[in-house]
Amino acid sequence: MARAGDHVVIEGTHVGDPPRRGEIVDVIAGRQGDHYRVRWERDQHESIFFPGSGTRIEPAKRDEG
Repeated sequence: MARAGDHVVIEGTHVGDPPRRGEIVDVIAGRQGDHYRVRWERDQHESIFFPGSGTRIEPAKRDEG
């Protein structure tokens, strides 16, 4: 399960497209599964994102002590 602070990475849909990255600002629980409010790295724009195929979540490094 993703948490605030983790990163969303969307692989490019065409050869040569760079992946799109953003930080999860908020996790929104829903009946059809979780979705996220994401701040995108490229332009700092925030949007609601519903993950699909080609999406991966990279956990944030967290202090465990």
